[in-house]
Amino acid sequence: MGSNTVRSLDREPAALAMRIGVAAAEAALATFARNLDLDDLADGVDFQGAIGPAEWPVFSLVIDTLAEAAPGDHRTLDERRAGALDDLARICIAARNRGAA
Repeated sequence: MGSNTVRSLDREPAALAMRIGVAAAEAALATFARNLDLDDLADGVDFQGAIGPAEWPVFSLVIDTLAEAAPGDHRTLDERRAGALDDLARICIAARNRGAA
């Protein structure tokens, strides 16, 4: 996390999941895992070029929602997308842990 990244309650896994839906988050994470390599992110991967047309709408909706710039967020789009992938993983982990409880 960068020093200018502000975590607020609306960025917690439960709040994010409510905004996009756990099912959509899980589908987006599965799409990411099937189609992208973490090493590619360092090179600024073209998400749309790496995700198939059938999976793109849900993946794009989830990533764009999570990568939305909050007031005072001065990160670049690529930095916000990297943070969105982290948020996506946290949502799925939290949902799985809650389901196991």
